Amino acid sequence: MSIPPEKKAELKQVIHDQLNQFDIHGKIKDTIFKNTTKFPTENEAQHTQVTEDEIMEDLKRRGVVEDVLKKLKLQSPMYTPVPMKQATHMEQDVLQAEIIEKVAVDPTRRYLYIQILGGKAFIEHMNAFQPSSKHQTSVFVLHLHFRGQRFHSKAAPVTVEPNIRDGFLFELRSNEHDGGCGLMSKEKMLSFCDPVHLVLTKHDPDGEISLVSSHSLEWRKTLTCDKNAVTTRLELMGVGSECKIPAGIIDVRMEIVPRSPQLSVPLEVVQAQLHLERQRAAERDRLFLVYAKQWWKEYLEIRREHKQRTVKIFAQDETGVNRSVCSFVEPLRAGRLIPSPKMAARFVSAFPYEKHDSVGAGERAEQWLSIHTFLSVRKGDHQDHSNLLCSLLLAFGLDAYVCVGVKYNDAAYTWILVRYSDHSCSFIDPVTGVRYSHRPVNPNDPPATAQPINKYNFKSIGSVYNHKRFYANCQPLDTVETCVFNLDNQSQWKHMTSQALASVVVHPTICRPPPPLTTPTYDPVLVSNQVEDDLIKLITKHRREMGLSSEWDADLSFILSPSLWAYELERCSNVANVGNQDFQDAVKRNVPEGHTFKGFPVQFPHHDAGRMLAICLKNSVCSDIVECRGDVVRLALRAQVYVFPDDVMVTWVMLACKYRSVL
Repeated sequence: MSIPPEKKAELKQVIHDQLNQFDIHGKIKDTIFKNTTKFPTENEAQHTQVTEDEIMEDLKRRGVVEDVLKKLKLQSPMYTPVPMKQATHMEQDVLQAEIIEKVAVDPTRRYLYIQILGGKAFIEHMNAFQPSSKHQTSVFVLHLHFRGQRFHSKAAPVTVEPNIRDGFLFELRSNEHDGGCGLMSKEKMLSFCDPVHLVLTKHDPDGEISLVSSHSLEWRKTLTCDKNAVTTRLELMGVGSECKIPAGIIDVRMEIVPRSPQLSVPLEVVQAQLHLERQRAAERDRLFLVYAKQWWKEYLEIRREHKQRTVKIFAQDETGVNRSVCSFVEPLRAGRLIPSPKMAARFVSAFPYEKHDSVGAGERAEQWLSIHTFLSVRKGDHQDHSNLLCSLLLAFGLDAYVCVGVKYNDAAYTWILVRYSDHSCSFIDPVTGVRYSHRPVNPNDPPATAQPINKYNFKSIGSVYNHKRFYANCQPLDTVETCVFNLDNQSQWKHMTSQALASVVVHPTICRPPPPLTTPTYDPVLVSNQVEDDLIKLITKHRREMGLSSEWDADLSFILSPSLWAYELERCSNVANVGNQDFQDAVKRNVPEGHTFKGFPVQFPHHDAGRMLAICLKNSVCSDIVECRGDVVRLALRAQVYVFPDDVMVTWVMLACKYRSVL
């Protein structure tokens, strides 16, 4: 390991202090004394030399070396695979990884250690936990993000005082490409204005995940302590329309590792730094608001109709804070987890689409989720899908933007615009992952002129944005089909200056860089087998209650596999009917003459077999297959689970039957 010269002295001092606390010198002297006194005569002891290797072996035998190594190390969570259990029904903990604590820290770097000491006052969940119940209960999971590092706590049952107890070790490193700054100085750490973002989610037994709270934790008060850690109590607020209502309280303990007296910063200095940062942020927001008002006034002076266009400048996040829409987008590198832009679109479309709830009737409350919150809750509205997909595409080097407009059903919607160097462009629906080419229609052409036919469902567009650019549509018509996306043409698109946008993209509640994607912990083969077995049992039980027998055809079930692969490949590449001829021929060979074959494919964003069957029975075609009556009825079923980063998954299920046709 290469250590910078300026850090060697500090590292030596840290090791020296630790060894002195352990009294290592006294233990070595004691070992040497015992080795020299084992000889029977004084003359023999003088002429016999005790070697360094013998002393080291004796220290190892007595456990001194192991104790020293433990003293110089710190534990940190790490994932390791779990050996598979022999069971007919795979349990949830078998399908996922297990957390152990066997990672040593690098002594040449500094870390922030955060320990969660439990929660209290979650009054809304007073009747949630029932110890005597045999059914599974809902659980809380706490997610943390700090400077490109993500962790989550172990699940804790939902109660008024949830037992959320876990520790997290964050490396205090800069955001530059060098990956860190070694033993960072107190001045450098004090300049880190990024908070620790905490997201609390509730996981129900049926797989539903709901957002409880989102909180930004200021950690730099730990610099004011010489030796002891800082213990604080955080009041977590609700989200959306309940952002002013407390959701609960958690106790947190924070400390800098390794600790040194030279790191101590007076409390007055830390408070002054925080006050200065708040003042600067407030001034930036004020200046941008003044600029945005003037910009909007100029935009309305171009045409009166512009007031009706969907030009979105600000949006309210889950904590109720108004932010520039550009601050919701940031280039996000997915490493090797997402290999291409098309796979990025498929990954984002795998997140369930769910409109944010509001209490009571009336207009739906606005709520834009930050990227970390969206990844933690694993579902969201169309704008959450758009912001994440745009962030991923920007990291792939594409000229991508989020479009704000309206669909043909007059519902507000957002989607992705990608501009190419040959002046062509395409749209991507972030919820479905479908890509559309855009060929503008010229409204001034004669009626007899052939016009391109666009297949998308986007009606009008008011503005586009990414992390550095914001444009409002100035063209005479705001219909998408007639729009030309030459964003540099100021007569067609009114832009905001990059200097003005740069001042508000860095918000006090935003952690930079954005949160990384995490490796999936589910085994798709095991989950697919479990879903398939559970569905077969549930369908067999359902038919038995109807007085019907169930005969399953294993050969036909396996033949359904290529169709599921083709459906998933179509969602990834927009290429339809891949291998369709092979599938049709295999079915014809399996179904005897005079028999009828029926099949029904369906996709789910989860792996809960009970919910799947309930939805299938609501579909007339699917229910006809499940409840099929006839002569020589044979049922078939195939399930295939595809797991993406952050354990986002889609499950394809093909239900089929064959029976003898009777006139």
